[in-house]
Amino acid sequence: MIQIQNLIKTYSTGKLEVKALIDVDFIIEKNEFVSIMGPSGSGKSTLMNILGCLDRPTSGKYILDHVDTNLLDDIALAKLRNKKIGFVFQSFNLLPKISSLNNVELPMIYAGVGVNERRQKAESALEKVGLKDRMHHKPNELSGGQKQRVAIARALVNNPSIILADEPTGNLDSRSGEEIMQIFQELNNEGATIVVVTHEPEIAQHTKRIITFRDGKLKKDEKVINQLNANEIIFKLGSSQSAYNY
Repeated sequence: MIQIQNLIKTYSTGKLEVKALIDVDFIIEKNEFVSIMGPSGSGKSTLMNILGCLDRPTSGKYILDHVDTNLLDDIALAKLRNKKIGFVFQSFNLLPKISSLNNVELPMIYAGVGVNERRQKAESALEKVGLKDRMHHKPNELSGGQKQRVAIARALVNNPSIILADEPTGNLDSRSGEEIMQIFQELNNEGATIVVVTHEPEIAQHTKRIITFRDGKLKKDEKVINQLNANEIIFKLGSSQSAYNY
């Protein structure tokens, strides 16, 4: 699904050059659930921008679902991004004046999907993340966890090849964070390929593989031995009902 080969990203500030990523190599297969970790300045945010086709490497290759992104101009790259990638952000990035349903429809508008099909797919995606009864609510009428579920629904509607989540639990309390990881685990079990950037080791333990960066270099790439199960944690937190009711 993702091939990164000899990837380098350099930023120039006046006469100073800073290497944010140095000779990075890794592969992410279809249906993997991977977390990317590292301290501030380690290069993980730069990598996420490149994986999301929001930035380009200085050198090296990024191949997404058999497409060499280096060969694409900006317009083709934007089309690839809209078609192949679903984004989930720490700050949700929802438009405040429109409903959850309309927020989820947005990527399909850019993709040229017709009105009736848009509505049907958006409703289905919101139902999938447990927000059937909140689809006509605006973001300011939702909790943080509910806003993030709207963002996940929006990421799903174009059936992307990969979901990229940048600190998706960073603005949430512990229980809401577990609910979000529960959704990601269920999506991964259904076949979704998911990459999560996080600074929280316990969130990374919910994934199946952890890639660790430091000073722009890939330092570790290891399987998670004891994967945390969000369903079990939510149950231990005292859930007597589905987490989706909160």
